Amino acid sequence: MKILALADHESKYLWDQFHPKKLEDIDLILSCGDLDPNYLSFIATFTKAPVLYVHGNHDDCYKNNPPHGCICIENQVYVHNGIRIVGLGGSMRYKKGINQYTEQEMAWRIKKMWLQLHRTKGFDILLTHAPAFDLDDDKDLPHVGFCAFHTLLNRYKPAYFVHGHTHLNYGIKFKRYRKYGKTQVINAYERCEFEIEPGAIKRRKRFLLCSE
Repeated sequence: MKILALADHESKYLWDQFHPKKLEDIDLILSCGDLDPNYLSFIATFTKAPVLYVHGNHDDCYKNNPPHGCICIENQVYVHNGIRIVGLGGSMRYKKGINQYTEQEMAWRIKKMWLQLHRTKGFDILLTHAPAFDLDDDKDLPHVGFCAFHTLLNRYKPAYFVHGHTHLNYGIKFKRYRKYGKTQVINAYERCEFEIEPGAIKRRKRFLLCSE
């Protein structure tokens, strides 16, 4: 399964210089937030792949203008072709905003998902906007990551953790790829493609909580 991840900056390669062939071999598209809803709607128009998204801290406009043809997976375990994806958008709260959370609020969001996670016997991809604390985050409050994400990573050991928020052009300390135990961490800034090889995900009995 070939996956395209997007975050934070609209790609000229996919928007200004678009050609349908650029998406024809993509099986799934994941948006980590802070993207123009019209950009996601445009991409959804030209692909057969599902476009799943979580909110970034600058996506308050989605409340009245959500991206069309896309699927919000906030606070869900969404299953696509057997791949279980947890969606948790937003950033650390630094001012008023509907997509900002304190550490305690994020921990509570995760706690409320325990029944879904129990039914699906874990998950394979963690899709967020913010990074985890001390894992590709920064020291200023708006870019501090969530400790609560470590709870998910340590307990369920997903194959991938895909996030945005900390732009790769902020400095050389921000990396596209990192490892956290057995989890591949991907900063999806602008666009990034990765592939889940057959057999790379341990198959478990499936409990579909969302339609595919």
